[in-house]
Amino acid sequence: MTIKKFEFNMLPSNCYIISDETKETVIIDAGCYYPDEQEALKNYIEKNKLILKHLICTHLHFDHIFGNPFIWRTFGIKAEANAADLPWMQEIKQRISVFGLKGCDEPIPLGKKLNEGDIITFGTHKLETLAVPGHSPGSLAFYCAEENVVFTGDALFASSIGRTDFPDGDEKLLIHSIKTKLLTLPENTTILSGHGGPSLIGKEKKNNIFLR
Repeated sequence: MTIKKFEFNMLPSNCYIISDETKETVIIDAGCYYPDEQEALKNYIEKNKLILKHLICTHLHFDHIFGNPFIWRTFGIKAEANAADLPWMQEIKQRISVFGLKGCDEPIPLGKKLNEGDIITFGTHKLETLAVPGHSPGSLAFYCAEENVVFTGDALFASSIGRTDFPDGDEKLLIHSIKTKLLTLPENTTILSGHGGPSLIGKEKKNNIFLR
């Protein structure tokens, strides 16, 4: 499986484009905000002759979904996410204004609503959906057992965890989600998160001070 990481928008947020030998492709968290970022994503897909099958969201905070309308306009693919986070998408213009940001595309309604246990398939691979609420009510992680990798969004980072100071955040719930859904994965599982660099499940179990 090929994993291409982009860092998009002003925060910045990680966007992953994953594909395999069949050329079928999944985008995880299309945070592309600026025109050059959108063009870079489009060019990567077209240059590599990839076939986009899914756009999936670890959660619907604005920095992870800025590019969803662009993906819909360009490839005809709607985002898939957990419905518990819908207010973040439906009220995106009001919510970005709180952070001093202006201007974004009108949101596109979700396609499939994702829940714990749902399987996203592409090519010869599959991603298992894990519910990891706490950073947001609808936070999800996507686990590929064949490749020993889990995409954790803003739930778990290298040496840190997601912020929970938003009105719908819950630190105790987030730590419970991490310990029961993520730290139970094999220790050699690579963590690819929504911000920053990679880590390993075993490393976070031993060293992450937020999880002691």
